[in-house]
Amino acid sequence: MAHIQSSTRIPVLWTAAYGPHRPRPVRTLARSLLRVRAFARDLALADHVPSGGY
Repeated sequence: MAHIQSSTRIPVLWTAAYGPHRPRPVRTLARSLLRVRAFARDLALADHVPSGGY
């Protein structure tokens, strides 16, 4: 990732993806959504990076 910032709160997706007692399909879907969200954020920030980001 081009930009890593510390978060002050844990999103609901994070607890669904890595929390205990979750069914495997729920964890897989939540992890996929976290990856898509991170990619979209990095892509949006790429315009603001002097080197061009991606």
